[in-house]
Amino acid sequence: MTSSDAANPTPVELRLRKKSRQLDVEFDDGSRFELPFEYLRVHSPSAEVKGHGPGQEVLQTGKEQVQVKKLEPIGHYAVRIVFDDGHDTGLYTWHYLYELGRDKERMWQAYLDRLAASGYARRS
Repeated sequence: MTSSDAANPTPVELRLRKKSRQLDVEFDDGSRFELPFEYLRVHSPSAEVKGHGPGQEVLQTGKEQVQVKKLEPIGHYAVRIVFDDGHDTGLYTWHYLYELGRDKERMWQAYLDRLAASGYARRS
């Protein structure tokens, strides 16, 4: 693996686990991440979720039971995740999937904090 490869890990396996509602991702650097569907949905890289600039993020609520209908490969750099709530506009690049896995605890807690601040109570 070259140093540029180490800086840009590529998935060697994506496993959709519908029953447990998570996507398992293994990268060529040996990293493995379990990414819950809700987590993927609320952190979609789409403009609908991220907005068009800093401070324009849209808090996603009611996604506790969201399912993934399918994964669609996009070239050799990303995957489109099609959710059962109709959302399918986010392109999850390999870099972004890696970031979601690496930073999951921090990003999930920040999301939970935003939900609490909004007054929304999650349903398991």
